[in-house]
Amino acid sequence: MNRALIVSLRFPPINAPDLHRVRHSLPHFEACGWEAEVWRVKPDVVERERDPLLVDTVPDDAAVRTVDALDPDWTRLLGLGSVALRSLPFYYWQGTRRLARGDVDLVYFSTTAFPVTILGRYWKQRFGVPYVIDVQDPWHTDYYVGKPPEEQPPKFWFSYRLNKYLEPVAMRGVDGIISVSQGYCDTLQERYDNITPDMCTVIPFGAADVDFEVMEGSGVTQPFVDPDDDTIDVVYAGRGGYDMATAARGIFQALAKGRDERPSLFGLVQMHFVGTSYAPAGEGEKTIEPIAEEYGVADAVTECTDRIPYFQSLRLLRDANHLIIPGSEDPDYTASKLYPYILSRRPVLAVFNQNSSVVDILRDTQAGTAVTFNGATTSDDLAQRVVEAWTPMLERLPYTPDTDWDAFQPYTAEAMTRRQVEVFDRVVSS
Repeated sequence: MNRALIVSLRFPPINAPDLHRVRHSLPHFEACGWEAEVWRVKPDVVERERDPLLVDTVPDDAAVRTVDALDPDWTRLLGLGSVALRSLPFYYWQGTRRLARGDVDLVYFSTTAFPVTILGRYWKQRFGVPYVIDVQDPWHTDYYVGKPPEEQPPKFWFSYRLNKYLEPVAMRGVDGIISVSQGYCDTLQERYDNITPDMCTVIPFGAADVDFEVMEGSGVTQPFVDPDDDTIDVVYAGRGGYDMATAARGIFQALAKGRDERPSLFGLVQMHFVGTSYAPAGEGEKTIEPIAEEYGVADAVTECTDRIPYFQSLRLLRDANHLIIPGSEDPDYTASKLYPYILSRRPVLAVFNQNSSVVDILRDTQAGTAVTFNGATTSDDLAQRVVEAWTPMLERLPYTPDTDWDAFQPYTAEAMTRRQVEVFDRVVSS
């Protein structure tokens, strides 16, 4: 049986979007002929929220190793908070000793803390071990270049230049790319001659019912909606951002239009946007509510920027009357949160760029309704199409979507793990 060393810096009990690929895959690797050994950063020095229930979803016999990192209480005095940079020397020391034993067949980086992936090239040169990078988000991107400072990520000047230097180091030696978006693969192929189409495989995150089973058995509650009140609680749990402005404007203009034309229906709608910022608790900047104010519907919209525990977010989805997902203007953006939305068995309305994979998944599975836009879509046109899609959904409530679960099977965690292993086998055999 082959062995993969998986670098996943943030791992349970840490609550972060980039850990779910590995967490959901761990129960299925062995059946596919691979032993997985996960290397995470010590949770005490990871600056992210925790959700201890996540540990209950990791197999008891999983091989999970821990590496240290510089204490952020000290490094932040120097302006350094990145967990990738703080843990890099420890991954170098401990990973090098581990690979020297000679029984690892492949290194798999599944994390959005991308700087640590430069170690793949070093380890490959020293030990001959190939490596695969999971591109869940863009690493070096020009998306924010030229945008106003308030719309750029924190420390964009530094991170943009660091990423521009480090990405080529990792990518010029990589043996395989797994990505959530074909657009990310295309970008890397354009930048690097060594990355060819046969090296790149698009694999979305997998869906796992076990998360809802753990949530239901835990007794976890949420403070945001009352499932027994007379309002129609519409929920979105996930990040916000200025790149979602087009979708948010379409949604709120549609809400305003609906309240004018069908006040008895749309007047019951209360919208909750929860966990919209990655900033520390109490420090997040609202990017959703200000748009609601533009359209005069702020009284029906609440934005909580603070992140909440993962299983509390699942409870929130299950307690909602109906779910909504605003998408990014970036056509390559695919919401990893889509599968929990589908598994919640609540009606889903998504407003996304027409090229996003979210659109195809919703349509294939019939689990929700997708309203799309592109660069030429006007605000009025988008709002009208949102109203037309939204109205029959609200009229039909309460109901459970007629999801085609057979069509959903290719998106399960087990199916997605098999696809990852196909990449591993191809890389090792070549």
